Amino acid sequence: MQIQSLLPRALRSTAAPTGLRLPPRLSGGRPLVGHTIEFVRSTIDLLYRAQRELGEVAAFDVLHRRMVAVFGPDAHEAVFRAPDEQLSPSEAYKIMTPVFGKDIVYDAPPDKMAEQLRMLLPALKDRRMRTYGQAIVYETELGLEDWGDDGTVDFVDFCRALTSFTSSRCLLGPEFREGMTEEFAAVYHDLEGGVTPLSYIHPRLPLPSFIRRDRARARMVEMISDIIVGRRRDARRGEDFVQTLMEARYKDGRPLSEHEITGLLLAGIFAGHHTSSVTTAWTLIELLSNRECLGRLVDEVDSVFDSNEPVTHRKLRDLEYTEAVVKEALRLHPPLFVLVRVAKQDFVYRDYFIERGSWVLVSPTVSHRLAEHFAEPDRFDPMRFLPPREEDKRHNFAYIAFGGGRHKCLGNAFALLQVKAILAVLLRRYEFELAGDPIGSDFRGLVIGPREPCRVHYKRRAGAVPTLDFGRLAAEVAGHITTHQSAAAAAAAAATEASAEADADASSGPLQVCLDRDLCQGHAVCVGEAPQVFRVGDDGKVAFADHDDNPDEASVPGRHAAAVREALRYCPTRAISLKDG
Repeated sequence: MQIQSLLPRALRSTAAPTGLRLPPRLSGGRPLVGHTIEFVRSTIDLLYRAQRELGEVAAFDVLHRRMVAVFGPDAHEAVFRAPDEQLSPSEAYKIMTPVFGKDIVYDAPPDKMAEQLRMLLPALKDRRMRTYGQAIVYETELGLEDWGDDGTVDFVDFCRALTSFTSSRCLLGPEFREGMTEEFAAVYHDLEGGVTPLSYIHPRLPLPSFIRRDRARARMVEMISDIIVGRRRDARRGEDFVQTLMEARYKDGRPLSEHEITGLLLAGIFAGHHTSSVTTAWTLIELLSNRECLGRLVDEVDSVFDSNEPVTHRKLRDLEYTEAVVKEALRLHPPLFVLVRVAKQDFVYRDYFIERGSWVLVSPTVSHRLAEHFAEPDRFDPMRFLPPREEDKRHNFAYIAFGGGRHKCLGNAFALLQVKAILAVLLRRYEFELAGDPIGSDFRGLVIGPREPCRVHYKRRAGAVPTLDFGRLAAEVAGHITTHQSAAAAAAAAATEASAEADADASSGPLQVCLDRDLCQGHAVCVGEAPQVFRVGDDGKVAFADHDDNPDEASVPGRHAAAVREALRYCPTRAISLKDG
């Protein structure tokens, strides 16, 4: 009894309530420190071993923490749908406090975090999303100006720089992008490099990577503050994220401080950059290792962009096989290999009792390789995401490259758009082949990219020209045609398309449409696709336009069927479904 009381809480024996059982414990581990050494050496190998040995639920100990890993769509759904008061992401992701800042996002109280996340959303709403394709193409063309006809490039490093420029251009505005220098890239690299699995043990350990992270954060604050101060001093305005945050107010009317603006901008950069960077790199690597898939993708890109036309939002959507390729790269190489919640209350899954204080882990990397949900899971096969297979749609929580539930990554639609646009430009202009560097994953950080160096050879395709009128595009993204005007034009075009589709489908029978408002984040893609059916409610989430009596389900006339199906197809959180399946 005395020995038991000296042990850390995570290592003490606990009795489950009657009728329930404790999660089975992973073999191995050492006295007092549990599985800490294995966790630090290779967290992902530990998680793979846990799933192979114990299946859906496995418990292990890391220092003073009891950890419970769960695998498979049913377990994912239970975790992602649990209320924050029970399974808290904030408690887990306080590791981001040194990056985002004190009292920002995960370090803020739940109500304040919710307000701050709503301030992040405007840059990712459908109205603005429809304007981003050309800006991404512009930045990609700009990045290729010095490539010449052939050469070799470290593709991971190229993607890191390019996506920092594209994300900043789209989400933070041209002023921020034009002020970016090589110093910014270096500072951001140090900042991102300080987020590792060791952060879960203690984010303030005196490690070199953490020291560089803190120095980078201080310098980043200076750089962003200069932009904010300059804009206020010169009374400049912009249709961008910086302006949105400068004008944002909390419910009590209080404006954001420069510290809060900087922290939320960093959160926006992280959301818009790291996923796109590593996913672009992994997608090309997988294509170069699977030449048949590469050939099919190039044929699709050439077909969709068969003339020197603008890269519109609609044309990027038409790259269906390309999107399947990107999703397959994300399945095999999800940027975040572990997602975490902390149990603030006791939690029960099936008949497993997970005690308050436990850390609950979900691993996209491991769960995406479960053969019962993905056929030949180790094989690169983009067709699994296209009809008739659509393996990701058999269960909403089987494919979790961007997480799931109400906290699904806000930037998932932007990430897909960005990677597709970059690939379209690169593969219209050049042929590629791997240069022979060993291919593998770098698990030193939380964001899992390819091991560096990862060089590729490139050669200009015969007759290749810029993807579109580069001079006109440069004028547009420089502000001669503002984002606001482009967004309005895009919205008008969408409404016209929706009307035309409605007329074409007027003979269809009614649809019984369901909304899962717990999953909705307010991107309003469905409003852009079917404004006759959906609207944004007072709480910022989507509601039915003419059915206030039942917010969860409505019968929609057949004339809107095509538009509703488009809304269902493109909803980033899959919050829309049809009752008939």
